[in-house]
Amino acid sequence: MNKLFSPARSAFVASVWGVMGLLASTGAWAQTAAPTTSNRQADFIVAVVNSEPITNRDVQVLRQRLANEAAARGGNRPDASELTRLALDQLINEKAQMQQAREAGIKIDSEAIDQAELNVAASNQLTREEMHKRLAQDGIALSSFREQLRTQLTLSRLREREIEGRVRVSDLEVEQFLREQLKAQAAQVPAQLNLGMILIAVPENSSEAAVQAFGERAADVARRARAGENFAELAKAVSQATDRGANGGEMGLRPADRYPELFLDATRNLKTGEVSAPVRSAAGFHILKVLERRQANTLLVTQTRARHILLRPSAQMSQAQAVAKLTEVRQAVVSGKADFAAVARQMSQDGSAQQGGDLGWANPGMFVPEFEQVMNRLRPGQVAEPLVSRFGVHLIEVTDRRNAPMSDQEQRTMARNALREKKLDEAYAAWVEDIRGRAYVEMREPPQ
Repeated sequence: MNKLFSPARSAFVASVWGVMGLLASTGAWAQTAAPTTSNRQADFIVAVVNSEPITNRDVQVLRQRLANEAAARGGNRPDASELTRLALDQLINEKAQMQQAREAGIKIDSEAIDQAELNVAASNQLTREEMHKRLAQDGIALSSFREQLRTQLTLSRLREREIEGRVRVSDLEVEQFLREQLKAQAAQVPAQLNLGMILIAVPENSSEAAVQAFGERAADVARRARAGENFAELAKAVSQATDRGANGGEMGLRPADRYPELFLDATRNLKTGEVSAPVRSAAGFHILKVLERRQANTLLVTQTRARHILLRPSAQMSQAQAVAKLTEVRQAVVSGKADFAAVARQMSQDGSAQQGGDLGWANPGMFVPEFEQVMNRLRPGQVAEPLVSRFGVHLIEVTDRRNAPMSDQEQRTMARNALREKKLDEAYAAWVEDIRGRAYVEMREPPQ
């Protein structure tokens, strides 16, 4: 199952490969086919960046690609004028950056482009030869495709050279970040609370006089506890709870939201060791003592436990056949006619098969994105429709989910990565503005 785990990559490299994945899809690439003769005749220069032109055709191509990418992400699609502005702006920035890359002597060799081709093909579940056929079917010259890869790799290498080496995260920044995260978590994650309780029961249909007498008795017990009498001994002696005061009335450390709201209201302003006034419920009068409050002093991470069945397409079984097979398996599992673990042991083509497909507890980011996105949408007990990933066809079931404390090392690594990503984004934005500001940009005719 190791191949499912996602390798760490820089923010810039990740963004480049994300763009390439979109470029490699039919929808995003179809508009890059060579323009017709009439289009060439109508083409014109819309801007010049340090003597290098940007044509109306360049803007049209990128505008369509941005539109396709927005559609693939879902949500509101920018209007045509906004897409045109974004496309022209991106082309100007890209042109200025490519000029700087040439000045810096950055070159991408054929071997790097070959590897990029393989990565794009794999991310789209295609062999390199199948991808070439797809490009040809869409009227896209292989040379144009490889030139786009060269551009993306050049820009990535320039950004890594100009920005990544300059970004530093100090230990002091890590500590401050963790303090802020813990404070934010405390506002969302309930504290752990341990209460002691003494119950003075009030039988049903008790008269007002009887209820008053029980109330006075409860008030007396509360006074004794507040005066310093041992709460646990009082609970054993007088509590009428189901356990008759066993464990000294201690209810156990648990998330505060697992206590009745009545108890939380009565103890909200009490310090550890303090005793509440009697509070009335349908069962009777409760005297409560705060035995322990524990706020989480470590960050929590949502972990998911899942299992899967993996079928790898081959000459004997096509991808479509694998999807159809796992669709049948899902129907059998969901209807109760088959056991997921038993089927996984029998047919899964993955190292987890012997464990019934169990992948163990996983932190966010441990699996490749396409797998994790589907997994994260499932509730425990749900089985997803078959998923096609770069490794084959999966059937995924989530068995459990929990919030688990992160180790000190995990917290510090998370903090340092988050801070570095933020600084990289800020440094990148400033760097783009600087390059744009130093470039001579002449706007010609508005793009159409």
